[in-house]
Amino acid sequence: MGSDVNAGVRANVEGSTGVNAGVGLTALLVAAARAIETHRPDPLARDPYAEHFVRAAPASAHWPVHPRDVPGGDADPLWGRLGRYFALRTRALDDQLLRAAHLGTRQVVLLGAGLDARALRLDWPPGRTVFEVDRPEVLAFKQRVLDGLGTPPAAPHRVAVEADFRTDWSPALTAAGFRPDLPTAWLAEGLLLYLPGAAERELVAAVDRFSAPGSTLAYEAKLGVESAAVRDNPVYTATRERIGVDLLALFDSEPRPDTPADLTARGWTTAVHTPFEFTRHYGRGPLPGPNDTLAANRWVFAARP
Repeated sequence: MGSDVNAGVRANVEGSTGVNAGVGLTALLVAAARAIETHRPDPLARDPYAEHFVRAAPASAHWPVHPRDVPGGDADPLWGRLGRYFALRTRALDDQLLRAAHLGTRQVVLLGAGLDARALRLDWPPGRTVFEVDRPEVLAFKQRVLDGLGTPPAAPHRVAVEADFRTDWSPALTAAGFRPDLPTAWLAEGLLLYLPGAAERELVAAVDRFSAPGSTLAYEAKLGVESAAVRDNPVYTATRERIGVDLLALFDSEPRPDTPADLTARGWTTAVHTPFEFTRHYGRGPLPGPNDTLAANRWVFAARP
């Protein structure tokens, strides 16, 4: 990767402060987890672009991108347990989006797309459009890395949409060609965990407003306030001490809205799952543990009839 790539990431990750800096690092954390998973003999998901994002950023250039780089294997709390969690989440949401696309949904919106490469790596049916919505600096870094790889055009039409979720992002999406009259597969993979409650409610209201019948929404949520024992779990401490990502500080501390109930009241059908249900479904992934950081996580799948 060229120096322009490194400069762009340095501005995003090292030159920022507060929440934005941390969220930039979490995007790299998830990319590293996907890179490691890609090289497993039994991957839950494959992402050939992930390791290039990780290596292009000075903040993550030394992180592992292969299982052989993780001495503790799955027992390692950071790159083993948390990494495999991100891989499991990736696979479950991949399947959700592809299912919607194969049932006829022609546009996909990735809210807080980060370093998500689904527009490039998934086998989309012809005629699909994938909108990647995120901050300008994130999208710019992502595109510079892809340009450096000489990435061929994706099968679907891929559209980058610059937006800030603390403000009204919907005009930017419609200006980019999004059609509210068509069914949409929406994804907010890890976004809502970081938003204040009011911003989450506004985001859900916007998704509802711009969703034609047949639309779907998938997102991750966390239930309640975790106990002191859970907050001391090695997953949190290892992530903070080894790569400088304090997940607990990034999660918004306000009481979370009951978004599934809100969607139900708006006429959506909702299903709320634990990650461990998907571990059983796919036959691999994290299992419950003591004082578990994953126990409060929920994956929500909603559909508008």
